Amino acid sequence: MHAFDVLGDPVRRRILELLAEGEQTSGAITAAVQREFRISQPAVSQHLRVLRETGFASVRAEGTRRVYAVESAPLQEVDVWLEPFRRFWSRRLDALATEIARGKRERRITQENDK
Repeated sequence: MHAFDVLGDPVRRRILELLAEGEQTSGAITAAVQREFRISQPAVSQHLRVLRETGFASVRAEGTRRVYAVESAPLQEVDVWLEPFRRFWSRRLDALATEIARGKRERRITQENDK
C-alpha cells in the first residue's frame, strides 16, 4: 500500500495525529477515534492494523496493554515526494518570516524611542 493510500483515510490520519503527541495505548486511541468518528472498536483495530502493516506505527506489549507509537520512515517517503511542491509555499513562508522580523524590529525601535 502506498503512503498516500494510508494517509488518504481520515481515521488513520487522526490516529497518526494522536501518536504524534506521544505513545498511546490502544484503548486511548480507540476511545478518541470512536468519539470523533463514531466507528466500532473492530473498525479502529483494522485501521491500527493497516498502520502497523505499512510501517506507519509500531506496537509493543506493556503488560496486558498494547502501546502504539508513530514511525517516521514512511512519513519521510511523503516528505521526499512533497519536495518539488515546496516552492509553492516556501516563498510565502519566507516573506512571512521577513514581515514578522520587520514588525519585531519596528516595535523594538518604538519602545526604545519611548524611553
